Amino acid sequence: MAHILVIDDDPLILECFRYIQVAADVNILTASSAEEGIKLFAKHQPEVVLIDVHLPDDSGLECFRRIQRIQPKTPVILMTGQGTAETAIEAMRLGAFEYLLKPFDLEPIQELLRRALEICRLMRVPAKMGEYSPSSVDDQADHLVGQCPAMQAVYKSIGRVAPQDVTVLILGESGTGKEIVARAIYHYSKRSEGPFMAINCAAIPDTLLESELFGHEKGAFTGAERRRIGKFEQCNGGTLFLDEVGDMAPLTQAKILRVLQDQTFERVGGNQPIKTNVRLIAATNRPLEPLIAAGQFRSDLFYRLNVYTIRLPPLRERSEDVTLLAKHFLWRYNRELNKQVHEISTEALAALTRYDWPGNVRELQSVIKQALLQSTGPAILPSFLPIVEKENKEPMPDAANASPARFDEWILNRIAAGSHNLHEEWLQIVEKQLLDIVLKHTHQNQSEAARILGISRSTLRTKMLALGLVEEPERIKSSSA
Repeated sequence: MAHILVIDDDPLILECFRYIQVAADVNILTASSAEEGIKLFAKHQPEVVLIDVHLPDDSGLECFRRIQRIQPKTPVILMTGQGTAETAIEAMRLGAFEYLLKPFDLEPIQELLRRALEICRLMRVPAKMGEYSPSSVDDQADHLVGQCPAMQAVYKSIGRVAPQDVTVLILGESGTGKEIVARAIYHYSKRSEGPFMAINCAAIPDTLLESELFGHEKGAFTGAERRRIGKFEQCNGGTLFLDEVGDMAPLTQAKILRVLQDQTFERVGGNQPIKTNVRLIAATNRPLEPLIAAGQFRSDLFYRLNVYTIRLPPLRERSEDVTLLAKHFLWRYNRELNKQVHEISTEALAALTRYDWPGNVRELQSVIKQALLQSTGPAILPSFLPIVEKENKEPMPDAANASPARFDEWILNRIAAGSHNLHEEWLQIVEKQLLDIVLKHTHQNQSEAARILGISRSTLRTKMLALGLVEEPERIKSSSA
């Protein structure tokens, strides 16, 4: 069970946090003084700590320093009243995760705490390479699993580059495990005691990404009611992982380039150069060379990112690892779901190996979890696998090449199969083909695809999630590859 510690001398604040809903397995601890808070922290080692700047027996800043000396990988959130924001900003320069101005609403705090819990997991839970088994000493670690030659090359690359303080570019399709590779580099690096932060550039609107990375000054834009510290400043001395860098806007690319050149930047709306010391690990599922040729990605930034490249193979190119990965997820989810499924039948393993895995390791992880939930005995059978249902479904004719008679045949087959939702089936499949074709045409550039389709990028993103064209980001998860 995860713990969140709140240190504040205001009983109303403590009472409020006792009823906050973050996740089912999260326990809220409360303390009304710095000394009481330090004792609770030492005893429970909570994943996240919230501290009021003004405490009756010590300053919140000093309490923060004491906690950092005990466990530097704990996200700490400062809470301040009006007029004390500068103190909180100073704390963030020293490594605090965020600061809150009182009074505050609970809903955004819930999301902030979920992000802090995920950051704590990324820093504390190790990412290991090699085969996983129930006899592993540290069975909570995230593992890169695979024995094929391509994965052995990945392990060697991580070992070579992790101790070197250089920029790394990780290439691979969605779901191949790019974040776990980044975390493995962090855990085996000289910066492993510093912070690790991850940003998905495709999941944050262009207008907000720059502020998220570099921060902003008060009044920099509408809604900027106070100064904000960005991830480059927050992650000073640590490692910053930028996923899907191919989706960054040109202005953000230029600022990233400057950070890589001289480790300086300005906050949005500011003109004071800020020095930082961050190791950058970048990743993308899109080939950057076509984006460079199209003028959508800076060639000079590509050369700066491409100091050392690690390529992750898609699962369809490492079919010999499917059985190993399936058993790995079986062991893991048996514990998580409190199941007693001991094996995967020969027929089920054959179906898993035969499948093409467009969603890669992430899709296999999801399939095994669903199969465990469906299982009624000691083994996973083919009938428990959702991919078997996909294989047995009548395929939708290709919209670009099929004749009208082919569409008639598909519709009649679905009627014969007893479909009671044919209209929705048809709309979803045709819309999925439309989006898939347009995204391929734009090389997965969502902004350009949205322009062609005549919809907003957020609407496109929502449709992609609903149709399974992109994996929904999980805030708090234990991922493996």
